[in-house]
Amino acid sequence: MTTTTATRTAKPTTDSVVSFENVTKSYGTVRAVDGLSLTLHPGETVALLGPNGAGKSSTLDLLLGLRPADSGSVRIFGTTPREAVAAGRVGAMLQSGGLMEEVTVREIVALGCALHPRPHPVDKVLSRAGIDKIADRRVDKLSGGQEQRVRFALATAGHNDLIVLDEPTTGMDVTARQSFWATMREQADQGRTVLFATHYLEEADAIADRVLVLSKGRLLADGTAAEIKAKAGARKISFDLPAAVGTDIEQLRALPFLTAFEHHGDTVRIQSRDADATVHAVYGLGLYPRNLEVAGLGLEQAFIALTEAEEATQ
Repeated sequence: MTTTTATRTAKPTTDSVVSFENVTKSYGTVRAVDGLSLTLHPGETVALLGPNGAGKSSTLDLLLGLRPADSGSVRIFGTTPREAVAAGRVGAMLQSGGLMEEVTVREIVALGCALHPRPHPVDKVLSRAGIDKIADRRVDKLSGGQEQRVRFALATAGHNDLIVLDEPTTGMDVTARQSFWATMREQADQGRTVLFATHYLEEADAIADRVLVLSKGRLLADGTAAEIKAKAGARKISFDLPAAVGTDIEQLRALPFLTAFEHHGDTVRIQSRDADATVHAVYGLGLYPRNLEVAGLGLEQAFIALTEAEEATQ
């Protein structure tokens, strides 16, 4: 996916759009949400990340009033989730739930607009979602990416103050993704809060003002993408070692502060909690690496490092 890193800086206020206070939710013996506390502000674009089973879907269900919390408080604009949804202040695009069949795209979008307390014109909604050219096509004849854009149209059928998106670009091609996120940035620039769960970490890195990382129902990290990367506490080191033999490779594996090691042909790629000390140790072995590069972790690598470290403590 090719995308442009967002340059807009959100300007959160003290106003609360979403508030979770020590929220828990269990399903039998499984604690899906475990003492979760967080606050979202107007105009933020927030990515919700976490491995499978981290509690992302359960958190969104609680946020939208689809399930009640076992304990704690969930508030949207100072009211209950159901009150906020009923008032037309929340738009949602979820993975679960199918679309009506044997109706056209225009008909289902028109229904969504008609049901919204503060609707947009149908043609505007169709155009913004990029489905105006397929408005007369039956919903059950759409591709997966086209279905996603219809769900997006329904989520933005009216003047919402909070937009909640669960894996929104699944099935979309690169062009559709870029158009989708351009529209979402426009929504945030107008003061709306956008919360999205995604497995595409490059989207979170490029789009989100703020990243929330969940693990086992708890908030593991909360900050900008740069802050999340820094929190992982490791850096990438890569170099070429054309003359490396088996003994050299075993010595490299034993370098200090390593958190990951890869060796392919002449190229060595490692991660270290102290890059300076690790590089110094490489030269201390009498080895002379070429094309040496040291860089920070990408968001995906930082995400993996954080979640694996959390797993190791359990």
